[in-house]
Amino acid sequence: MKYIRTNSWKRLFSLKRRSFEDDVSNQLGVFEGEDNSKDGFKIVSVAEQSRRPSWRCFSFEEIFVATNAFCSENLVGKGGCAEVYKGVLKDGEEIAVKRLTEASTDERKGKAFLTEIGTIGHACHPNVLALLGCCIDNGLYLIFQFSSRGSVASLLHVFVTADVKLPPMDWKTRYKIAIGTARGLHYLHRVCQRRIIHRDIKSSNILLTADFDAQISDFGLAKWLPSQWTHHSIAPIEGTFGHLAPEYFMHGIVDEKTDVFAFGVFMLEIVSGRKPVDASHLSLHCWAKPLLDREEIEKLVDPRLRGAFDISQLKKLAFTASLCIRASSAWRPTMNEVLEVLMEGDTDKERWKMPEEEDQEEFWGFEDLEYECHSCFSVSPQEYSISTTSS
Repeated sequence: MKYIRTNSWKRLFSLKRRSFEDDVSNQLGVFEGEDNSKDGFKIVSVAEQSRRPSWRCFSFEEIFVATNAFCSENLVGKGGCAEVYKGVLKDGEEIAVKRLTEASTDERKGKAFLTEIGTIGHACHPNVLALLGCCIDNGLYLIFQFSSRGSVASLLHVFVTADVKLPPMDWKTRYKIAIGTARGLHYLHRVCQRRIIHRDIKSSNILLTADFDAQISDFGLAKWLPSQWTHHSIAPIEGTFGHLAPEYFMHGIVDEKTDVFAFGVFMLEIVSGRKPVDASHLSLHCWAKPLLDREEIEKLVDPRLRGAFDISQLKKLAFTASLCIRASSAWRPTMNEVLEVLMEGDTDKERWKMPEEEDQEEFWGFEDLEYECHSCFSVSPQEYSISTTSS
């Protein structure tokens, strides 16, 4: 893609934004409104979940004033491709401004900018970070709602010092985050007007509102697939070590099951409090799988919780995670089925029993693989992540 000059950007975004007229109520994965009182989570209909996205072009003056001239005190995330600043608009609304930096080439910046707008710009769901708009004056900027509690990673893997000792994330919050993230992914895969594959689901890309509602962020690697496509072949392989599905890492094949695998790792991270890869380079899913196979699920739980967890919810999360991290994508559930497992009272394990020959298949892991995955975004100590990655 050739670099688009500033005047071309202005002409592009001066066009009236298309409205989203497609009726999503006929799409797959509808959950009728019923209340699961035991877990306290309401299953909402597609009509409730889906709203028309809307965003606008901000002036540079607006975001310059909002971020106090992009002062260092408002910097909440920084990487090779982007910087993220907290800002406050004149009406008091808190925003996050992602500024594409000079470190990347003009062509790369333009590609990343259009990629993110072309994916998250179509999404509008409570569990997907809302794009408020963009700015194309004096650079390229994306403006999002500000998630006040930062990322799941920043709270789950708290850095304890002599002066600060934060309590571990409680079980109720962890379960709420798991459900919210599942709903957001289900929306992206089955309800959104465009079929979006995120490709980088991980704890640092799940942001939290003041009420600990999960919001999927960072669509820098996302791809949208036409309905008639079964998958997408991608090169080079990009993503995050410890979250990559086998078929993606080995063959570059991307579809909804790529995100499902990463979501399974994310759930194990939520339950255990462990990072996707530990200091010995052992991946989390390889550590957890023997415990899941032996149904020793209580050994998965973060010891910092000191036994303060709901056993029925743990069983749902552990069983769902075991399905999601299966080596064969054909035997992983869809996100529609993930929600069914998480929300139903009883789990039909026979339905998900694999043929014996496939069940005995050696589990694919990362232990002997070098770290080859790319991510040009790393968060600052504040661990607020709205990252940009090359695609």
